Amino acid sequence: MTNILVTGGAGQLGSSIAAKLALKEDVTVIIIDNLSTGEKSKIPIRDNIKFIKADVNDYNDIMSIFATFKFDYVFHFAAVVGVERTLENPINVLHDIDGIKNILSLSKNACVKRVFYSSSSEVYGEPFEIPQNENTTPLNSRLPYAIVKNVGEAFFKAYQRENDLDYTIFRFFNTYGPYQSNDFVMPRFVKLAMNNEPIPIYGEGDQTRSFCYIDDNIDTCLNALDDDNYINEVLNVGNDVEISILELAHKIIERTGSESKITFLPSLKEGDMTRRCPDITKMKNLLGRELISLNEGIDKMMNHYNLYTTQKA
Repeated sequence: MTNILVTGGAGQLGSSIAAKLALKEDVTVIIIDNLSTGEKSKIPIRDNIKFIKADVNDYNDIMSIFATFKFDYVFHFAAVVGVERTLENPINVLHDIDGIKNILSLSKNACVKRVFYSSSSEVYGEPFEIPQNENTTPLNSRLPYAIVKNVGEAFFKAYQRENDLDYTIFRFFNTYGPYQSNDFVMPRFVKLAMNNEPIPIYGEGDQTRSFCYIDDNIDTCLNALDDDNYINEVLNVGNDVEISILELAHKIIERTGSESKITFLPSLKEGDMTRRCPDITKMKNLLGRELISLNEGIDKMMNHYNLYTTQKA
């Protein structure tokens, strides 16, 4: 039996990867989440998934969990996420460093085979090159959230050097899916468009992003678990099709057949990087299939929301 820990398992990424991990043979998945931003309703229900409410930033909260289950692998996805949220609560973000140290220390003592860490494209800051490459693009962000992710990467590399604890670091670019919370751009825009409500954009909307559908993200992470070529590696996980936020809004209005109008808000004072687009050469090799297109992803979101509305009626 293989025991796998997923921290932050009540969030979009954590719950999705836990659900797919649980499909593997002879696997037990333990989810821990303090439910500060995650939702218990997102946690998949299966006989081989166990949920424990706990805070990874509190050593005493999780020490006994490691002793009880003797984990083979750990996916450390627990974090305060979202640029606006983390700018408003920078101290909460800094507490995530404690969680990183706790997970690494307990994983080392428990002889965990490998720890998978959810870093972020935010570590790159304003781009010096496009596409952003894991090995050549400097990490220069000044945001608290990104600094914590960068510190986390340094801790993982240091633990590997000193304690031989293997890792794989995922630098996640914008990932979207039907279970993403409404304070992220894709679900917010799609739901507003489906209701024919105005779609607000910060600034002129010329800032670019690349949007990765959740299935591409999760399948990449799972393939990394089974592929020894990505041990002690950093991987960009995203989509390499770049689109401006204004273009995205227009595309969503078109796909949904919406009558929504676009409104423009003052630019954010900080945190709204001008461009985001990853070099995903490693990811494509690991994924081994075509990525889901933006049009297909938007359609999947619409279908899910329509089904949810029908079930509630």
